[in-house]
Amino acid sequence: MDFSWTAEQQALRAKAASVAADAVARFGRSNDSWINGYSKDFSRELATHGWIGMTWPDNPYSGPAAPAIDRLIVGEEMIKAGAPIAASWFADRQMGPSLLTYGTPDQQAAFLPDIVAGETTWCIGMSEPNAGSDLASLKTTAERKGDTFVINGQKIWTSFAATADFCYLICRTSQEGPPHAGISEVIVPMDSPGIEVRPIKDMTTNRHFCEVFFTDVRVSVANLVGAEGGAFKQTMRQLEHERGGIDRLVSNYALYLMARERADTTNSVTRDEIAALEIGYRIGRILVIRETLKQAPAGFSAATKCFCTEHEMRVADFVSRTLGPEATLWDDVTRGLCYAPGYTIMGGTSNVMRNILGERVLGLPR
Repeated sequence: MDFSWTAEQQALRAKAASVAADAVARFGRSNDSWINGYSKDFSRELATHGWIGMTWPDNPYSGPAAPAIDRLIVGEEMIKAGAPIAASWFADRQMGPSLLTYGTPDQQAAFLPDIVAGETTWCIGMSEPNAGSDLASLKTTAERKGDTFVINGQKIWTSFAATADFCYLICRTSQEGPPHAGISEVIVPMDSPGIEVRPIKDMTTNRHFCEVFFTDVRVSVANLVGAEGGAFKQTMRQLEHERGGIDRLVSNYALYLMARERADTTNSVTRDEIAALEIGYRIGRILVIRETLKQAPAGFSAATKCFCTEHEMRVADFVSRTLGPEATLWDDVTRGLCYAPGYTIMGGTSNVMRNILGERVLGLPR
């Protein structure tokens, strides 16, 4: 099996690495830059390179689809360097593909051009205080009144809600049937009356997480994406995009490089640990490539996310022990290390991922 990259892929990687390094020099390095590195200006620069929507199916807005592996290459170089790609990451990763698959032509024409241009930021209204990993138990409602949905409820852990232009809201439009029925996806402009956003400052001082409250928020029925009451499968497809990406493997790679350079490689135990981490990166990359090329079984992104994010936790542990007391100084390194437990929580906790893998991939009894 040939794991080598083509000359074109190597050239793309070199270009992406150069653009990322320049961005870090100008905007600063961000730990976990796909979720903490927010710069609308840099998103517009990504657009000039054609790197937003680059692998979407052929359409009039982002043009012919590039090979799926190209986005992985660009994303990996951006995140490894810490370039600020967060302003466009969710829309590129999930919203654009969802609109191309389930959206109407009018919705595609209304929203895709600004996504591709790096002009709009999107958040995803999914988790709720009592419905975190259990999406089917969500309570936020969108009651249909004529040609309008009236939305009431609360979301939490909604990244970028304070700066987003639109929320891709997962809500309940019917109370009938089993829990997973009656769920719909609705595009909600974040400047709509009745929306209150409260940023959540975590222990690392990051503020991308937010609480969002909806009180009689009125949205046109034309903003319904896909089938009313039948969006559970749509959302599950979104999570496949979210859980199996390169962002789940290399979020703290810059800290790893820093520690590897400082590590005492005369110590055989240290060398063994570095070797194990390097092997972990290679295994994780293969898992992500399988997801990218659609060679993994349905639902296997749960295993990919579980392995990759737990690998990032091992990386954080190595960095902390290598830097020793210096790792306790309050700087960007410390913030990155404190952030590490979130890797195995965001996008579904590791125990939930293992349940999904057991039930949906291995067919084990509940």
